[in-house]
Amino acid sequence: MRSTLLRLVAAVALLPVVAVPAAASPAVPKIDWKACGSEYPGLDCATVPVPLDYDNPRGATTKVALARKPASDKANRIGTLFINPGGPGGSGVEFALGAGNELDKQLKGRFDIVGFDPRGIGQSDPIHCFASEEELNKFFEGIPAFPYQADQERPYFDRLRSLAPKCLAADRTIARHMSTADVARDMDLLRQAVGDKKISYLGFSYGTFLGATYANLFPNNIRALAIDGVLNPELWSSGRQIQSDRIATAEEFGEFLKLCDAAGSACAFHTPGGAVKRWERTADSIRKKPIKLGDELVTYDVLINFVVGAMYGPEGWGGPQGAGAVLDQIADVVEGSVSAASAPFTREADYANGFDAYNGNVCADIQMPSRFGEYQAIGRYAEAGSRFGPLWWWGNAACADWPVNDDRYTGPWNHRTSAPVLVVGNHFDGITDFRGAQAVARQLPNSRLLAYAGWGHTAYGRSGCTTEYMNNYLLTGALPPVGTVCAANPNPFLPSVASVSAGLPVAPRR
Repeated sequence: MRSTLLRLVAAVALLPVVAVPAAASPAVPKIDWKACGSEYPGLDCATVPVPLDYDNPRGATTKVALARKPASDKANRIGTLFINPGGPGGSGVEFALGAGNELDKQLKGRFDIVGFDPRGIGQSDPIHCFASEEELNKFFEGIPAFPYQADQERPYFDRLRSLAPKCLAADRTIARHMSTADVARDMDLLRQAVGDKKISYLGFSYGTFLGATYANLFPNNIRALAIDGVLNPELWSSGRQIQSDRIATAEEFGEFLKLCDAAGSACAFHTPGGAVKRWERTADSIRKKPIKLGDELVTYDVLINFVVGAMYGPEGWGGPQGAGAVLDQIADVVEGSVSAASAPFTREADYANGFDAYNGNVCADIQMPSRFGEYQAIGRYAEAGSRFGPLWWWGNAACADWPVNDDRYTGPWNHRTSAPVLVVGNHFDGITDFRGAQAVARQLPNSRLLAYAGWGHTAYGRSGCTTEYMNNYLLTGALPPVGTVCAANPNPFLPSVASVSAGLPVAPRR
């Protein structure tokens, strides 16, 4: 829900004191690496068993799928770098297959680059709430991406809350064991399986919540942990992420409109009266009356969803097929200057069990409200923040009847780690705002904040400055100087601006 790779470049139990033997430790799995196939030369794949329930570590198991790009400089190999692209629901296997070779180059061939699909996701015992893709599509029939009119709210809520019984059916055991804490426990077991005494980790977006969870569950097992595009775990785990979401996208989109005006005619959406006024007229008009754009019916929820998607990557804002050009064509139809136009207006492609996996993890981790009135009230709060707030909020209704996992972790988030944690945030990240990075840097006493003064979701591979600092940290443990802020890239609407991306993966998920 929050994606495929956009470019190559989320409580400790108080046990009664009784005379029982200490719980057995889970068995460390042996990884039997095999070639992933001719499509991925030089990359290895494997599947290993891990405990389904760590309270019964020698009991039933589930499976975790992995992919590895072996270190190309074996003589100077440091160990394994575990990577996570975000989500929840993002495939670490696909991330490693798509980005492993480039990460190997960036990190001088000194790590095995390993991605894994978290439990319930991708190839790791995937949760499926529907019998078929057709059934999944029918689930969404008749409801918008989010309710933006009062009469849409109850039907939307009832539809989303009906998801839990489908996912929690007796034959879908994994649904009851998908908490991020269990994913972190899996990751520590994988660390042992690859033979590393301490972990090296690079996580994006929701992967920063996984990183923060790991750092607080296993604070003495850190060699290097870099998190980029950071969720504040206090907000996320408590269900208060809407405090960020209600304003974060609007803040970055405000920059989009300012940069459009600054670029003048180079930005298709620019008008002499200013991009802000044109946007407000366009959005207000479509909220009242949808338009046709080619074969696409552009309703208000579709428009808002498009803008949110555009905020992931400013590299796609300019040019004849960029977000600015699409908004220009939409506005032209609204303003009556052209008839129904044709535009490259596409939605994100479906991917295996992404919707199911997102909710399986979020609902396992977070105690969301259960009553319709609560969703309405928080929906009003979200909309008071910005036009984009309700889109981020209402999807949580899927968790209304979904019990949280007993083994979830909700803090504390302030453990001192055995090595410093590098926390990276963009000043204008509309998906995980800069305040999240600032919060984690405050929470973790042994951490360092690295800032990128630009736009978009995550900085690695987007900013050469940030990428260099992060690479150096992962290789050597050296931190950037206190207060380091990497300068923003040039205005993305200017036609002379070439991408400064290092060709690395920027994870467009949360």
